Amino acid sequence: MKVYNTLTRKKEIFKPKNKNNVKMFVCGITPYDHPHIGNIRSVLNYDFIAKYLRFKKYNVFYLQNITDIDDKIIKKAKEENKNYKEISKKYFSEFKDVLKILKINSVNKYAKATSHIKEIISQIETLIKKGYAYKSGGSVFFEVKKFKDYGKLSHQNISKLRKAVRIEENEGKKDPLDFALWKARKDNEPYFNSPFGKGRPGWHIEDTAITEHYFGPQYDIHGGGIDLIFPHHECEIAQQESASGKKPFVKYWVHSGLVYVEGEKMSKSIGNIIPAKELLKKYNNEEFRFAFLSVHYRSILNFSYDFMDEKKRSLQSLKESFVQIKKHKPK
Repeated sequence: MKVYNTLTRKKEIFKPKNKNNVKMFVCGITPYDHPHIGNIRSVLNYDFIAKYLRFKKYNVFYLQNITDIDDKIIKKAKEENKNYKEISKKYFSEFKDVLKILKINSVNKYAKATSHIKEIISQIETLIKKGYAYKSGGSVFFEVKKFKDYGKLSHQNISKLRKAVRIEENEGKKDPLDFALWKARKDNEPYFNSPFGKGRPGWHIEDTAITEHYFGPQYDIHGGGIDLIFPHHECEIAQQESASGKKPFVKYWVHSGLVYVEGEKMSKSIGNIIPAKELLKKYNNEEFRFAFLSVHYRSILNFSYDFMDEKKRSLQSLKESFVQIKKHKPK
């Protein structure tokens, strides 16, 4: 069996680190709104991959994180005058309801960021001790120039990145490319206590702290949407390989394509977001799964209701063919 590896941009023979035991991690959702078809396309693809690997007799431990503390969750909590925990609980529950309908059930463990603050703090302390991170104004930043391989996953030159990439502004950074490992507390925002001061984790650090806790410093497969290659997955590599000194952090990087709606990228700014539950009112779970899995996992899925209707007819034709084959099967 071969798998396309984003890191090498090649199809490679699949050979797990530990015989037939596969450790697989996929970036999970940030539960701040109704799960949409882009969220579900990604988890459906990795559900299929995990189940196929198990069919091929691999022992798969499939781990997903849940980003249950984040700027978007905090913003939504303020808008609805609720606690951030209520928001993340509500939308994670809705997400799980959709997964149940679609029989997406291959994940062994959902790991919430807020349940792993101790591990996050520990990894940040390691990065500070090793000279890859620095404290500034109650926050902690990763110093990108210290990690010479930064850009290897997205195949970008770090010097050109400084000019070309939109950077999160912060006066406490030594360099615009540096990214937050720990964010200092802001007024009227939730926080956690840490040796660096009151605050909360940066986005990237939760993933590596969680995977190191469950898998150790190296594992087999890391998945997620293609839009996460840079900067999210690039930063994960920098964090984990700097903290552990071991390379590669992940053996196979697997990325799922985006969802477009009638030729346009799905986004809130355009207003073409389609909640998964809305689609499930029109199509059953088999029709939804068949349509979304009919497109190669790395390709763009160009959604339309015409596309869904066409796939619905195709599925019905297949079912009728199976009935005929079974009927005429020799006894």
